[in-house]
Amino acid sequence: MKKIVILSLVFGLAMVGAFAADSQIWGEMRIPNILSYGQEQSLKLGALFTMLQNHYFGKIFLAILVLVPLVFFVHYKVIGPKVFSHEGKKVYAFDMFNRVVHQIAAISFIVIVPTGFVIVFGDFFGGGTFVRLCKNLHGIFTIPFAIVVIPMFVMWVKDMFLHWDDIKWLMIVGGYLSKVKNPVPAGKFNAGQKTWYWLATLGGVLMIVTGAMMYFLDFKIEMLNNITGLSQIDLLRVSAILHNVVGFAVVALFFVHIYMSIFAIKGAIHSILTGYKEEEEVKILHSSWYRKLKEQGKV
Repeated sequence: MKKIVILSLVFGLAMVGAFAADSQIWGEMRIPNILSYGQEQSLKLGALFTMLQNHYFGKIFLAILVLVPLVFFVHYKVIGPKVFSHEGKKVYAFDMFNRVVHQIAAISFIVIVPTGFVIVFGDFFGGGTFVRLCKNLHGIFTIPFAIVVIPMFVMWVKDMFLHWDDIKWLMIVGGYLSKVKNPVPAGKFNAGQKTWYWLATLGGVLMIVTGAMMYFLDFKIEMLNNITGLSQIDLLRVSAILHNVVGFAVVALFFVHIYMSIFAIKGAIHSILTGYKEEEEVKILHSSWYRKLKEQGKV
């Protein structure tokens, strides 16, 4: 794990160095360099990219921004949150390393997501200094996430593979459509958390790579040109398309994660701050894990 952390730190510091050395790539003055990329071996994605950019990407992001919170608002008003006793025993769930890595990733996302929306709707905000600031912050806060994403993947991967409990959890939507607190079949992480984990880590890496390719607009990636057979301009177009499509899912599930940890389960966010979950919460929402902990004498 230490080697992984060191490698991730080196990767992140390399991004910092690149940012410092080539910070002028931000801004309109470097845009003309795109014209020199040529169209050799091009997939000729210009028309497709223009159509998606002008007619679909913005509308889909706007739908996510409006509809996902609206669904949660209705759920909160109709079903209400799950409330568990905070006076009883606690279950130790996350060690210090887990918490620090998660907190760094969380802070990164809290900046990356809203600044990403500002970039998408830059015309609405009138461009200018505010949009450029958000664009810079979007890039800067990708660096700490890039440092922790690999350790985060490794430290939890053994608990994130599909289990029969996950199928049963999905069939009852985790019990969140009921006000009754019946035991829910789930291990330490439920199906929803596992889905978010795979998307945030693997999808996050893809977002980092595609974002970096768009960031370094005039960076000559000859190796990728040779491997993919794509022209430089189409590498950028493919990166932009993938960045947006994966971004749809990342943003939607990020909203889900925020709602579940702050609103749907009262006090759930404390576990990633203190490391402890309420025993009643574990007993109800992670019944399979609770049963295993009892068998091991840890509860």
